[in-house]
Amino acid sequence: MKKLLILSGKGGTGKTTTAAAFLRFSRTLAAADCDVDAPNLHMVMDLKGKPEETVFIGSEKALIHEEQCVQCGKCQEMCRFDAIEQTDRGYRVREYACEGCGVCSYVCPNEAVTMEPDAAGNQYLYQGDGVFSTAKLKMGRGNSGKLVSAVKLQMLKHAPQTPVAIIDGSPGIGCPVIASVSGVDLVLVVAEPSLSGLSDLKRLVKTAETFQTKLAVCVNKWDVSPRHTEEIEAFCQNRNLPFLGKIPYDKAASAAINQGRSLADVECPARTALLEIYKKTSILLE
Repeated sequence: MKKLLILSGKGGTGKTTTAAAFLRFSRTLAAADCDVDAPNLHMVMDLKGKPEETVFIGSEKALIHEEQCVQCGKCQEMCRFDAIEQTDRGYRVREYACEGCGVCSYVCPNEAVTMEPDAAGNQYLYQGDGVFSTAKLKMGRGNSGKLVSAVKLQMLKHAPQTPVAIIDGSPGIGCPVIASVSGVDLVLVVAEPSLSGLSDLKRLVKTAETFQTKLAVCVNKWDVSPRHTEEIEAFCQNRNLPFLGKIPYDKAASAAINQGRSLADVECPARTALLEIYKKTSILLE
């Protein structure tokens, strides 16, 4: 099974739209949404039934047991993250401020503070004719990279035999992107035709090079700025990066997306361009 990861330097470039279209074109039986902060690939997929849901345990967070607390205040005094507050009922831990360092538990004279596993998010696995793996990270949690790795592992563990797996990654170059790139066969970057789009592309190229992962590029809404599109093409040529095509701005595409439809199901210029890019991507995966 070849693993194709679709990335972008920022949100809103058309990454998920491209991934959704590729799912239809390829008829793959394995897919994953690794944008665990804001997953939305499922919105354009015809998913049947309820998913298997599991709780993802990240790090640990402190818990103060009121019945044992003598209200000495040492935990609050020593907490460098200001995560412990005093209430009418005693001391309590502020969930989103606690970093799980354990100092409060160490200094408590009555063992009233324990470190407990933290539910950092939820994983979802859809199984039918194929497999779709995704997850949602809870607000304020810093375990995005670990959760992305868990999403990919879940897909690979349950996926039937299929030529290619499509993975929708996170925007940017942070921990979830790094976790997404690891172990894939090809990264397709959906770039936007702008100055920041070229800058984002350069950063993604460095990330892929670190993992020695093949990378290809396409530009979405290229006709919004032909000049910047030419600059991106020139950069790809200078770096010997495969430039797979240009997708035009298309009002029909915007309408389909707002209706929750895959662009692969709509006859329009954007779909035609995406299909050609998909064909070239498939050749690179061989």
